Amino acid sequence: MQHIQPYLSFDGRCEEALEFYKKAVGAQVDMLMRLKDAPEQPPPGAVPPGSENKIMHASFRIGDSMLMASDGYCKGSPTFQGISLSIGASDPADAERKFKGLSEGGTVSMPLTKTFFSPAFGMLVDRFGVSWMVHVPGPQP
Repeated sequence: MQHIQPYLSFDGRCEEALEFYKKAVGAQVDMLMRLKDAPEQPPPGAVPPGSENKIMHASFRIGDSMLMASDGYCKGSPTFQGISLSIGASDPADAERKFKGLSEGGTVSMPLTKTFFSPAFGMLVDRFGVSWMVHVPGPQP
């Protein structure tokens, strides 16, 4: 079986992001390994000194979807370009909760609204720079 799992590099802000997604959309962390707990340490200069508590790898679930994340090179400036995460909601009220949670500290690029394909659809960039599309699935043609 083949599937694709997003791997997000938060460049030093992974723990903050995981806590944010827990609150915003009910994410559940399944696995978390810090750099200091790795069976093999990164080569000298690969990460800044004092990064031993940063996250080397984490996996977390939002609904039925599994995502992976890390602190990457721990430089403090994550960038996500050319990709959006799309999250479904059960109804417009659920979409509003998710949209409000994810947009806290972020930027709304399209307010949550009714469209021809969804009773509630909106787009935003969260405080970490991750683009999201929140939607309630509409009737299929």
